[in-house]
Amino acid sequence: MITIPGVDTSMIANNLEPAFPTHPGALLKDEIEYRGISQRKLAAQMGVSYSVLNEILNEHRPLTEKMALLFEAILKIDAEPLLKLQMDYNIRKMRKDSSFMEKLASLRKAAAVL
Repeated sequence: MITIPGVDTSMIANNLEPAFPTHPGALLKDEIEYRGISQRKLAAQMGVSYSVLNEILNEHRPLTEKMALLFEAILKIDAEPLLKLQMDYNIRKMRKDSSFMEKLASLRKAAAVL
């Protein structure tokens, strides 16, 4: 995020964050539906179980490095942006976890005294 002393930068286009984090599975699901590929066929071609693939596409399971590389090989979609999207999703979800954020605040206070 860009910060400029004395300026509210929250409305600068490059600083805007979507209201909800995007799971890479949502994008991948749209892509395979657009291409008309069945999830069962794709899972078989990738050598993974249908349930694992379906859970990723329905945002119930994180995208791993292995799965990102499998998607890259079969769909020709670069693995790195997908993994970055997963990391961003994970971090944004954690920032919405109030008990974890309280723990971080407590740790920051303790670290400030060191």
